[in-house]
Amino acid sequence: MSYKSSATTAVSAPGKVLLTGGYLVLDRNYTGTVFALDARIHVVVEQLRKGHRRGVSSGSEKAENGTSESEKDKENSIVVRSPQFVGAVWDYGIQRAENGGGIKVVQRNDGRRNPFVETSLNYALTYISYVADSKDFGSLSITILADNDYYSETAFSKAIEQNLGEFVNFGVPLHEAHKTGLGSSAALVTSLVSALVIHRTMQPDDIGAARDKLHNLAQAAHCAAQGKVGSGFDVAAAVYGSCLYRRFSPSILESVGDAGTPGFDERLFKVVEDADTEHPWDTECLDFGMTLPRGMQMVLCDVECGSQTPSMVKKVLEWKKQNKQEADLLWNALQSNNERLCLELKQLSQNPEKGFDDVRSLIQRSRSHIRDMTSKSEVPIEPKVQTELLDAISEIDGVVGGVVPGAGGYDALAVLIHDEAAVIDRLNELFKNWESKVEDDFGGKIGKVRLLGVRHGSIGLENESLEQYQGWL
Repeated sequence: MSYKSSATTAVSAPGKVLLTGGYLVLDRNYTGTVFALDARIHVVVEQLRKGHRRGVSSGSEKAENGTSESEKDKENSIVVRSPQFVGAVWDYGIQRAENGGGIKVVQRNDGRRNPFVETSLNYALTYISYVADSKDFGSLSITILADNDYYSETAFSKAIEQNLGEFVNFGVPLHEAHKTGLGSSAALVTSLVSALVIHRTMQPDDIGAARDKLHNLAQAAHCAAQGKVGSGFDVAAAVYGSCLYRRFSPSILESVGDAGTPGFDERLFKVVEDADTEHPWDTECLDFGMTLPRGMQMVLCDVECGSQTPSMVKKVLEWKKQNKQEADLLWNALQSNNERLCLELKQLSQNPEKGFDDVRSLIQRSRSHIRDMTSKSEVPIEPKVQTELLDAISEIDGVVGGVVPGAGGYDALAVLIHDEAAVIDRLNELFKNWESKVEDDFGGKIGKVRLLGVRHGSIGLENESLEQYQGWL
């Protein structure tokens, strides 16, 4: 593949809401309806002049295996910045592992590591080094910018007001900013690996033809960064946009191994290019780009709380394993209901005059099954404080129905409404003085409830123009 590098490349990827199929999407026998959002994570890659390096001490530098870096590798430097947060700068040196181990970056400045950034760099640079004619990366400056709705009011309340376009300076360290559960890590990994691959190996216009490869690379990097937990629906939405999703077989990625191990670059290349005949990619993303029916909108309500999804997933899967017959009945009931909901939304897109009553009934039935799963697994998928809030929301005129999306817990609620300003006003009125009156079954507390500005969006990974980033680069 010919060497290519423009001065600057910018891409973005969306967050997601798994409207139906929480936990089911971990199993290939079931599907999930995932909607991409209009909140996006942006990554800008800038090529610096040759030899430009920041924050690197002089003298001999040793790779992790004790061998000296080559002079060419010393010239390669990557500085990643997330300037909306205090102190969010990572300065990396590049190391080439022996025996086809690929590329590993090593953080050279003090401060917290960022495993999602680090793993994305390892995987993207390894793939690029394997396929590109030139092995010289030069020095890169990478800027990450997040749309505001990825973080809760707690971050906004401390935000430093700056007139810098659509992005806000949150004014807090990254680890202190509370996420709203929109899939920021998947959107980050997808946009970061895609921006690097596009920057070094292709023209921006090629993004459509390369979408499958970028998906495969992002899935591999994201699974490695989060400890190989998850179904991949969030990465699929970040790449393809809204879709009906069936997960890939986990065995596809199990053979990749760790960055730096012998033969890692070839194994990763085979996964990205779908060249492993024993383990071909079997992800299904049907109806991607699907939209909500005319007259319907999706809004998200942040509850200033939050849940640890991986630990919840492990507990639910352990319960399912120990109670297979009971769990299978519940899973199948949920799948059947979810399929009917998805079909109903598709039919409404063709005939919106039909009305939304059936959607409302199907959402209520789905929630009933989810509450059964909550009590049986003893995992807060729809805990009582969320039930109380969803019930109150569902009573508002113009609300079709709402769910605790994805893995559930105390993340932002997804609510389908009639697309009218008056419905938004009624919701804001409800939230203005909201206080929970029930004692939660898992000890969770809901803080301030507010509508996020994010809305449903059907577009996945896309190129961006640089004008919107003025003041941040």
